[in-house]
Amino acid sequence: MRTLSLLLSLAATFAIGGTSTSASVTVRSSDYGRILFDGRGKALYAFGRDGRGRSRCSGECARRWPPFVVTRKPRAAAGVKGALIGTIRRSDGKLQVTYGKRPVYFYVGDRQPGQVLCQNVTEFGGLWLVVRPSGKLVH
Repeated sequence: MRTLSLLLSLAATFAIGGTSTSASVTVRSSDYGRILFDGRGKALYAFGRDGRGRSRCSGECARRWPPFVVTRKPRAAAGVKGALIGTIRRSDGKLQVTYGKRPVYFYVGDRQPGQVLCQNVTEFGGLWLVVRPSGKLVH
């Protein structure tokens, strides 16, 4: 019974987009210099159409560019400015991580830790850019 309970809990976590309860924001080196990643090594991107503190990526956009969704504010690893980490409430009620008040996302094609396959790409009416620890976007 305990195994079944654990499996159901894991299935529920993945069904809601891999929401993390102990998420973190880290800094790693990349071909674009030092940029932000989540605690699993997935690159974090900002969407040029988003306003500060507001996401404009939903539906198909959010399937291709999944928002970094959490159950509480992530912790800042070394090199990350903790004061720049925040969250916003998405239209579906989930909490999305922000950095410098910009909502951050993953790219569905980045499958391996450290991959950055969609930097400086225009999709869904806006430019997608990785984020520096300072909060500035990499152009």
